[in-house]
Amino acid sequence: MKKPGIVLGVLGFAWLGGSCQSEMALLLRSQIASTLTQAPLAYPPFLVDEATADFYRQRGLEYRDRDNFERAIAALKTSVALDPYNANGYVVLGWTEHLAGQETAAAQTLQQALQQEPENVPALNALGIVYLVSGDLQAAVSTHSRAAELKPDNEIAYYNLSLAYQRLQNADAAIENARKATELEPYNPHPWVALAIAHWSNQAPDAAQQAYQQAIALDGRYRDRSFLDHLIQAGFNPTQVDLSAEVLAYR
Repeated sequence: MKKPGIVLGVLGFAWLGGSCQSEMALLLRSQIASTLTQAPLAYPPFLVDEATADFYRQRGLEYRDRDNFERAIAALKTSVALDPYNANGYVVLGWTEHLAGQETAAAQTLQQALQQEPENVPALNALGIVYLVSGDLQAAVSTHSRAAELKPDNEIAYYNLSLAYQRLQNADAAIENARKATELEPYNPHPWVALAIAHWSNQAPDAAQQAYQQAIALDGRYRDRSFLDHLIQAGFNPTQVDLSAEVLAYR
């Protein structure tokens, strides 16, 4: 009886050598890959195929760019199964699962990346965001704090720490981290809005409005209340979007 890894390799090469006409084959490979990725470190080293793994990774990114998350995840799972010692492969897969709204799967995948490389900052950043949008705020704080410790110029960590602390009603920490994010990425309006709602939560409306005006200076669309809904995609929760609207309306 052939081992799953050997079957996966044969299927991969068969698909590469053919005309790529069957998407069902990709889904089949992802099912096999799901089994293999449960215990990646037990995968025999002689079955690793980095070149084919990279092919599937690129194919998965192409599908993701077209918002075809089902096929993107299938391809990326195959990539991970073919190169299970590549922590960054898990980061790409985990982030794609997050974009598809599969937060539980994303957290598990990103934790696998960290099992291999505990100080992988992109994995910590991604996992912290997954925790943030899932509402596990203490885990988001600890994960992003570790990412910031490892990479002090990590604007992603400070930005998301600000959002997490604001939801935890720690306005001082929210302000401090938002300020760091604006210093590191002054041309991104998101940290300025995060700073605005942190000041607003701290009963400082003038400071909130001043920070919000910086966001408007960078992107005039922040004058439009309807535009603020896109902040959900930037890690804000609905309550924080409403707070942003209150800052906008303040005169």
